[in-house]
Amino acid sequence: MSDDMLPTPPVVFPGQTAAPESAYRTAYDLLERRAPKEALEVLEPALEQDPDNTGLLSLRAWAYFIRVQLKHAQADLERLVADNPTDDWAQHALGRCLERQSRYAEALPHLRLAAAMSGDWDYGLAVLRVEEYVKRGD
Repeated sequence: MSDDMLPTPPVVFPGQTAAPESAYRTAYDLLERRAPKEALEVLEPALEQDPDNTGLLSLRAWAYFIRVQLKHAQADLERLVADNPTDDWAQHALGRCLERQSRYAEALPHLRLAAAMSGDWDYGLAVLRVEEYVKRGD
């Protein structure tokens, strides 16, 4: 193998155990393809090996969010936010998770903080949307 070639990561299929690094890559790819069930099958064994891996926890929260398993997603996101309050993605995802549960007043501080930290227009739009729900008393 020449110096300019990168080694190909091993392929891991759902149900197979893998090192946390390859599980991350595989689960991310599965989530990009909207296959959260399969991603969870890859993530769970990897998280058993490395339960404090924030990358894996983020992906599991994303998978739960896609599957609308909002309580599970919320638990992972609350842990991520507690461990790193400056993680704008986790703050935004937690706010969105609470919003999807119609818990608008609880969602708003997380959404505002994420929007302020990131400057992302989509994050700002989420703030405006949830502020409107709170004003209307939904």
